[in-house]
Amino acid sequence: MNLRARVVIVGGGVMGTSIAWHLARAGVRDVVLVERDELAAGSTSKAAGGVRAQFSDELNIQLGARSLEAFGRFAQEVGQDIGLHRVGYLFLLSTPGQLASFEAGVRLQNSLGVPSRLLTPREARRLSPLIGTDGLLAAAWSPDDGHCTPEAVVHGYATAARGHGARILRHTEVTGIELRGDTITAVSTTLGRIETETVICAAGAWSRAVGAMAGVELPVQPLRRQIAVTGPVPGLPPDLPMTIDFTTSLYFHREGPGLLLGMSDPDEKPGFATATHDRWIPRLAEAMRQRAPALLDLRRTGGWAGLYENTPDHNALIGEATTVSRFLYATGFSGHGFLQGPAVGEIVRDLYLGRVPFLDISPLSAGRFTADAPRPEANLV
Repeated sequence: MNLRARVVIVGGGVMGTSIAWHLARAGVRDVVLVERDELAAGSTSKAAGGVRAQFSDELNIQLGARSLEAFGRFAQEVGQDIGLHRVGYLFLLSTPGQLASFEAGVRLQNSLGVPSRLLTPREARRLSPLIGTDGLLAAAWSPDDGHCTPEAVVHGYATAARGHGARILRHTEVTGIELRGDTITAVSTTLGRIETETVICAAGAWSRAVGAMAGVELPVQPLRRQIAVTGPVPGLPPDLPMTIDFTTSLYFHREGPGLLLGMSDPDEKPGFATATHDRWIPRLAEAMRQRAPALLDLRRTGGWAGLYENTPDHNALIGEATTVSRFLYATGFSGHGFLQGPAVGEIVRDLYLGRVPFLDISPLSAGRFTADAPRPEANLV
């Protein structure tokens, strides 16, 4: 296979397919997306599906809010039902430090148009009746947040991108990026060579290796995270919010007649392993005992493991490399990538076209680490 493309996108998750759709819809011809497996086979299909604008960083708030708007009109605009449930996000707060941080966050979110607010423990339990309120000081809540189906978003974007002329190559691995001086000339793949002058890296946890092919440092480190699914829960409210105990990181939301739940594991070591294990279960049970004892009686019926794509400050890498022409990237979202996919696709389209994006994301460039200017996000799940 020998192809010629204006743009080669590496990665077929939510970022890659969103970028492909935004570019093709804008009239960019010869867009080729390369995915080494099936679409959404990486981190996207393993995500919990949460969508929110409740962040501590102004850029993340705006990226989340813009994406929420796009998710809301996805069926009409892209042509795919994504199972969007606007049931809200509920952060449970148990320490004075957490409360102070979220008070500041709510003020910032409100100033940017996000309708978040603080609730009493009693109000929080009314929304999420499976929780216990012992030791709970308050909760932060935004009704606009919720969850949807990650695979549906990816396949919706991919189908619509194809409809606008983009080409998607599955089971095609990128093996190298050719340069002439500091200019990209081609991408080598397991199916052949693609001549191009532009590469967009949306390879998630595998982005460091893709960047290295072009001599670009993308400080992304993979970390396994696990999710469990329960059997039916009698009397489960249809509008149960995504509920997060901020102290333990335990979270859950409705998944059919049961629950999807998970939490971070501080014993997990960085790496590409995605096999499930039960080492995290005792810590999960203890978190349930502390904050949602009703969950202890539920039967676990399944689960899976996926990879977070972490950066040193747990914030995204979005921008264009300054050392090579033209290498753009959107990666390292550290757990909040799926929910920012629509807005980031729009931004990368504008960066490619030389337009001014709706949001200045220059503080999220990979160069912030060499410049000693990290941009940490506090509201991590």
